[in-house]
Amino acid sequence: MQYALLIYGTEADAEDFSAETMKGYETFTTHVRERGVLKGGEALHPISTATTVRVRDGRTVTTDGPFAETKELLGGFYIVEAADLDEAIGYAALIPGAWTGSVEVRPIVDWSDTGMGAPIDATDAAGASAGAN
Repeated sequence: MQYALLIYGTEADAEDFSAETMKGYETFTTHVRERGVLKGGEALHPISTATTVRVRDGRTVTTDGPFAETKELLGGFYIVEAADLDEAIGYAALIPGAWTGSVEVRPIVDWSDTGMGAPIDATDAAGASAGAN
C-alpha cells in the first residue's frame, strides 16, 4: 500500500533549516530510494506563496494564503510504498521534520480496489498541464 508522509512544521522551522537538517533529508531520501519504496515527494514553497481556491455559486474565489489559521504548516511530503501502517510509521519517524514538527501518515486510496477508475490518471494530468501552457 502507498502512504503519504505529510511533513508539518512552523514557519520558524522552515526559516531555521540547518545543514544538519538538510543532511537528514538527504539521508532519508537515499534510505527509501535504495529500498525501492520511494514513489515521490516534494518540498513546498512557504505558506506566503499559497493561494486558496473556492467555488461559490459558480464563481471562483481566490484568497492569498492558507485556508485556515494554523500554527503548523504543510512543508512537504513523501509518498512511499509500505507493507502496512507500522512500516510507514517507521519511515515517518526517520524524517527530520518529525524532530521539531510532525509527520502525518495517511494511506493513499488504491482505486483498483474500488472497481472504479482513478479520477485522474497521472499520465493524463501531465499531458493536460503541458497543454495548458
